[in-house]
Amino acid sequence: MIHKDGLVSELTFKTSRSSGPGGQNVNKVESKVTALWSVDGSKLLTDVQKSIVKQRLSSRINVLGILAVESSESRSQLENKELAVEKLMRLVKDVLKPIKKRVPTKMSKAKILERLDRKKRQATKKKDRRWRLE
Repeated sequence: MIHKDGLVSELTFKTSRSSGPGGQNVNKVESKVTALWSVDGSKLLTDVQKSIVKQRLSSRINVLGILAVESSESRSQLENKELAVEKLMRLVKDVLKPIKKRVPTKMSKAKILERLDRKKRQATKKKDRRWRLE
């Protein structure tokens, strides 16, 4: 599995001005953090894991093979840096979890009969509402 310290050593961080809370501070301080991680150049993942990450996160990985995660939730650049690392860790862990194969199940006989009975009652209710010339 991926360790936080190993991941941080492979990341490059880019800062920029953030929108959101902070008042005039927003105009002066670069608190938004973008964590950039080269999936191909990573030594933490095996080749199989790299291909899984590239396949499942293809919409988030750019042409150069870099996965970018942004964080601008806090006023502090340090907190945003840690939040970006946590987001990236969570994202990669979720992608590397094996997908459970769905086991098809069959509806029980009682459930089928219950559904048919419900449909029959609804049909008679609607039939009784119809206007008839007598």
